[in-house]
Amino acid sequence: MDMTPWPWQTSIWQRLIALANESRLPHALMLTGPAGLGKERLAQALIARQLCQAPGDTACGACHACQMLMSGYHPDLMEIMPAERGKQIRIDAIRDINAFVSQTAQQGGYRIIHLAPAEAMTVAASNALLKSLEEPGRETLFILQSDIPSRTLPTIRSRCQQWSHPQPERASSMAWLTGELEDRQQAEFWWQVAGGRPLLARDLAAPEARQLRQDLRELFESLVRGGDPVAEAARLDKQALSDILWHGVLWLEDLIRLGVSGDTESVRNRDLMPLYRQAIKNGRIRDWFRLLDYAHEQRRLLAAGGNPNAQLVIESWLIRWSALLRS
Repeated sequence: MDMTPWPWQTSIWQRLIALANESRLPHALMLTGPAGLGKERLAQALIARQLCQAPGDTACGACHACQMLMSGYHPDLMEIMPAERGKQIRIDAIRDINAFVSQTAQQGGYRIIHLAPAEAMTVAASNALLKSLEEPGRETLFILQSDIPSRTLPTIRSRCQQWSHPQPERASSMAWLTGELEDRQQAEFWWQVAGGRPLLARDLAAPEARQLRQDLRELFESLVRGGDPVAEAARLDKQALSDILWHGVLWLEDLIRLGVSGDTESVRNRDLMPLYRQAIKNGRIRDWFRLLDYAHEQRRLLAAGGNPNAQLVIESWLIRWSALLRS
């Protein structure tokens, strides 16, 4: 378990610790903000600090509680997450929470429930969690994480104190990213592509993710030249639909932003400017919005636990792209 926050989380961490030191932490926190900012690390650092038997600004790392955490188990911590990426959190897991909070803390301190992502809960699971959120008992702390809090029930949100993760300061996150990638120029490029989210930038720079982006770029360049979208879709048969749609959404947002304002500074994928300019020349802004809506809807279905035919979704999506790129 990571027991310290990321370098760019100093401000939000200090605010949390000030509340903890004054015994004013709410019984339920919801950490929100886009993926790639480090909410998971922030949650883990807070969990470690609140379970630590001799905490300072962070967990001591040496006491029995910290040693248990580092071994992968602490009796007063329950972590609830989907069994697989993209799957849902169902009611059975929440029933386990309700049983957990009814018990006395074995180590005499906090009982902590860490649930992520909150939007993965089914409606039944969310409703089952309400009782525990309303009557948590003494020294019980719920830490929920959410990339998209609007996809959680209002009744869940209203029972949590929401903490929106601030956009990282450029200096601290760039210094860290440069160290990770060992190249300032590469760090600048991926930081821009990731919209200033350092962990996302690191992930995008990894070989596999970089290859997917390159494959997509070559695919769209082929569509501009008249390539068959169904045949081109076969390039992506082993790639995750969610990752493909994520890049598509990002590129469409760039395209629309550029088409509406003409502002090149706001473009995140600046190496794709030739493709964007070709698309703007051939298509209408409202058509790009429709294509963006389609991608968002498919992502929403995936997030809700749907299991669409990935190949058909990709083919349909590329046919629409192709019609606009060559119209």
